[in-house]
Amino acid sequence: MSINVRFIIIGLLLLLIDWYFYQAITTVLRGASVYRKTIVAYIYWGFTVFSFLVFLTPNFFSMDTWPKYIRVYLLALVIMAIISKIIGSLFILTDDIIRLFRWFGSLFSTPVEPVAENINRITRLKFLNQIALGMTALPLVGFIYGMVKGAFDYKVHKIKVVLPNLPSSFNGLKIVQISDIHSGSFVSASPIEEAVKIINQQNADLIFFTGDLVNNRASETEPLLEALSKIKAPMGVFSTLGNHDYGDYVVWDSVEAKRKNLDELKNTHAKLGWKLLMNEYVPLQKGDDQIAVIGIENWGGNLNFPKYGNLKKAHTDTSHYPVKLLLSHDPSHWNLEVKEEYKDIDITFSGHTHGFQFGIEIPGFKWSPSQYVYKQWAGLYNHENQYLYVNRGLGFLGYPGRVGILPEITVMELYNA
Repeated sequence: MSINVRFIIIGLLLLLIDWYFYQAITTVLRGASVYRKTIVAYIYWGFTVFSFLVFLTPNFFSMDTWPKYIRVYLLALVIMAIISKIIGSLFILTDDIIRLFRWFGSLFSTPVEPVAENINRITRLKFLNQIALGMTALPLVGFIYGMVKGAFDYKVHKIKVVLPNLPSSFNGLKIVQISDIHSGSFVSASPIEEAVKIINQQNADLIFFTGDLVNNRASETEPLLEALSKIKAPMGVFSTLGNHDYGDYVVWDSVEAKRKNLDELKNTHAKLGWKLLMNEYVPLQKGDDQIAVIGIENWGGNLNFPKYGNLKKAHTDTSHYPVKLLLSHDPSHWNLEVKEEYKDIDITFSGHTHGFQFGIEIPGFKWSPSQYVYKQWAGLYNHENQYLYVNRGLGFLGYPGRVGILPEITVMELYNA
């Protein structure tokens, strides 16, 4: 399906939701003055037109020169409104289902006064539509809180994993994993500076970054270079690329321009002092013992994400290492290839999902819309003797906030017993 056709379908669907939600507004305004109804109509449909223009703009004009505050928060405003209207529409649907049953029941009832004006006229339930409008306000409040507080409320997840084959010299190895910084989404370096402090406070032996340093362009990292360059670990910082790092989601002037952007991003990893693994491995040594860190380019198994990664190439000549740690951005790679064909890879470190930046996490329970797309979407998973850890991401994309699923800094300790 072409991008234009997909855009038209999505546009029509959103327009249908707008119209459907507006029915609740007209019900609540029943009995209001014509002037008030007109003002509300102009505001409502004016915002709808405005939302469509926001989404259409990148197809005709580059937004890269716009102030970042406008780019980030303008899009967020539109997204929040759409999601809130979808939630409100679910309550309107409840009203329509009730009306349908009432209408169906009226077909089999005998009216007391056949000439009455309102026989078989099933009206909307005003209180349900009032509830629908009220419930629309709740997610808006939540989204605003998620932008002000949740986006930068960094949470440290500490876990321990036992690998029986782990050499004794590596017993207690501490790894910090971060992922999905999405530099272009930050309007200030201050939150990243705070995150870097927390990262370095963990005193990790080594640090993994599992992709999506940018949204689209290498230049997005410039305001954050000083802060990110302070991420240090005695055994090094190792990184890999995510789907957004290739610049696949913007229109370039030429193939050469896109290639140059990727080269600049690779150089950025080097400037930061990070070892970018491009379908390759590096040995780690402590005393007389060695283990392998493997890193591949993005390999997406869901939603047609690109498969640039080549694990076969990266895995070559690693058979003599007793433990292998893999950096692979997309967790679907573990599910579709790693645990099926590379059973000697002990742990895969991924990110990508962001936990949808929305959900519920309480002790013993977690839920997010992300789970309907990815079988493994946040936290630690295992299959037989293999593990996958999916980091919830440090940054954000689209909606500049987080509700329920907080930005994550992972601290994993490895033991052999």
